[in-house]
Amino acid sequence: MKIRFTKSQKRTILRIAASAVLLGAAAALPLEGVLKLTAFLIPYLVIGWDVLYRAIMNIARGRVFDENFLMGLATIGALAIGQYPEAVFVMLFYQTGELFQDVAVARSRQSIADLMSIAPDTANLLSGGEYVTVSPEEVPIGSTILIRPGERIPLDGVVLDGTSELDTAALTGESVPRPVSVG
Repeated sequence: MKIRFTKSQKRTILRIAASAVLLGAAAALPLEGVLKLTAFLIPYLVIGWDVLYRAIMNIARGRVFDENFLMGLATIGALAIGQYPEAVFVMLFYQTGELFQDVAVARSRQSIADLMSIAPDTANLLSGGEYVTVSPEEVPIGSTILIRPGERIPLDGVVLDGTSELDTAALTGESVPRPVSVG
């Protein structure tokens, strides 16, 4: 599955990269005092402005102790005690973790959507000695359905007759066909 980033994710990647470059530049410069603080505040604000904004908005709504508040508190505390690079690193790592989580959730949602799209629209139901094509929702529990070679399986069940191999790659990720037989 190819990863496709949303606009928001692309902006986050750009902010992470820009902040990392600015952090490296700030660390390489022989600055002291307010100039050093300013040099590290730039990458800090590039990567952390949205976390600080969400923390302030949540405080205004009465939700104080969320992750944004705690990240802001920890990194502002690091800045206050003169640990400027650490403040930027913590915010960089946090934003990188949030990006990975966002991508993982998006991939999971896409996988679920893909699984839902492979469910067939019809089932071949044995009714009165003949097979009738019906919606899978119309098949009563305990009924017999026919699965022809190449068809997708519409419902859970037990093989009553015959043998075959099933492509379960969409469910298991394995590309090897699984043998199935009676039982």
